[in-house]
Amino acid sequence: MTKDNLDLKFEDYKYVRPDLEKLIADIRALTERLINAKTVDEAIETYNELNKVTSDADSMVSLAHVKNSIDTKDEFYDKEMQFIQENFPKVEEVSVEYIREFVNSKFRKELEEKFGVYLFQKYENYLLTFNPSIIEDLVEEAKVVMEYQKLLSSCSKEWNGEQLNLTQLSKYSQDKDADVRRKATNLISEVYDEQTEKLDEIYDKIVKIRDRMAKKLGYKNFVELGYKKMGRVDYNAKDVESYRKQIVETIVPICNKLREEQRKRIGLDKLTFYDEPIFFKSGNPAPHGEKDWMLERAEKMYSELSPETKEFFDFMKRKNLFDLDAKSTKAAGGYCTYLSNWRSPFIFANFNGTTHDVEVLTHEAGHAFQVFSSRDYIPEYTWPGMESAEIHSMSMEFFTWPWMDLFFEEEADKFRYNHITHALMFLPYGALIDEFQHVVYENPELSPKERRAKYRELEKKYLPHRDYDGIKVLEEGGFWFRQRHVYQMPFYYIDYTLAQVCAFQFWNKDRKDHKTAFADYLRLCKTGGTKPFLQLLDVARLENPFINGTIKKAVEPIEEYLNSVDASKF
Repeated sequence: MTKDNLDLKFEDYKYVRPDLEKLIADIRALTERLINAKTVDEAIETYNELNKVTSDADSMVSLAHVKNSIDTKDEFYDKEMQFIQENFPKVEEVSVEYIREFVNSKFRKELEEKFGVYLFQKYENYLLTFNPSIIEDLVEEAKVVMEYQKLLSSCSKEWNGEQLNLTQLSKYSQDKDADVRRKATNLISEVYDEQTEKLDEIYDKIVKIRDRMAKKLGYKNFVELGYKKMGRVDYNAKDVESYRKQIVETIVPICNKLREEQRKRIGLDKLTFYDEPIFFKSGNPAPHGEKDWMLERAEKMYSELSPETKEFFDFMKRKNLFDLDAKSTKAAGGYCTYLSNWRSPFIFANFNGTTHDVEVLTHEAGHAFQVFSSRDYIPEYTWPGMESAEIHSMSMEFFTWPWMDLFFEEEADKFRYNHITHALMFLPYGALIDEFQHVVYENPELSPKERRAKYRELEKKYLPHRDYDGIKVLEEGGFWFRQRHVYQMPFYYIDYTLAQVCAFQFWNKDRKDHKTAFADYLRLCKTGGTKPFLQLLDVARLENPFINGTIKKAVEPIEEYLNSVDASKF
């Protein structure tokens, strides 16, 4: 990596389509060299060279993805993403041969000493998720998933003479004026109602492709393959099932109570889906400025939180590693990615003037700070598993609480109450999305209509308070259409809830002793992905969410806090 590359700003990062023929030839040559290695040093050299030749291609894929997310109508990057999706499975085919030889190397013991046993666990897990027979299926899966993204990013509705996309409309679904909320919620629901057939069709294709791949690889269905693709080596579907049971028994009753308090607080006879987003009669808290104003305050916040976060945020701001404003042609959602050629995290979001702007900024900054802190590791250890990665992001949301006055001014306490209440209420929804996916992939023959009916049935178990007030597409079980993870990242969603339970533990530790709590957090970030989930919990001195009673213990201090706040004054 040249110094010139490191000094560039994001707008100067140059995309060049990867030369896949050369990359494939290089990987094959390195595989031969590994097979013929006479010493462990020669074997290590092949691994290091492999990282060099794949790093550039991976960086270009990430850069193309970012550029395509920023403008889904940019034809150049749209075509590049199509090229990547259609051709990168061929790279995977040769990469898997190198990995197989690496795992079976006569120098394995020495390689484990050099790189750690966990690298081999990850590789062995990965080898169970791929063989050349599924290449065409992977290409088709990627194409169909892109259909979903394009479909939703192209949807808009007229609002006061202006065409607004779904993200922009969602701002009005949180308006304190009930008529405005109702109108915006109905328009958003209208989009999903109009697109039901297409959304069902896309998902049906995805489910059948994934089921077909699983069966080709010798699995009963996609569930086990999905867990392996997520890199889960120290827990399984049974563990997750018992964890979801804790949520139903412990969290659902708390959420029912909080929803009833909300109903009384905003003065309604009944709480409908239109009213769920509004927590206070005076309206929800909102940041008191726009993007540039918020970034200035974020800079102050991270400069005061720790020397490490100051260095990180200065780097991000200096190199323009954010794209935050909602635009009509942007992809939905928010994410953080890593551009290894430039050693740069990148944060993507869709600010819309709501509380979510500050939450997504601190959340994605948690991801970015972690990868910034662990970017010197080998590529397989730069990021941890998804459930571990979400601990960094969700905990960062809580570690920044003392600075929320900068963003919300006199509404800061209102924000804090709103934020942690929503975090609690998220757990049942996250578990619902996970159980729904288990049902879908265990029963791939279900029709789209049966899937939606099953979702509605599960919704009544996890969100018994929910009243759709006759909104047809939602009454028929179509709420999950808006959850892009269901389409794009199967079985990822439960990771948010696991991380949330861990973040609650950090919240409690931080209130008792900030210095010790943040030292634990910093150590976790700097450990990167060198260990699997349960071992990373030990690094951070966090309790295992799968053990019965952990959730109850984590949320008891939160209940005490919520009971101590007179939310009627907000």
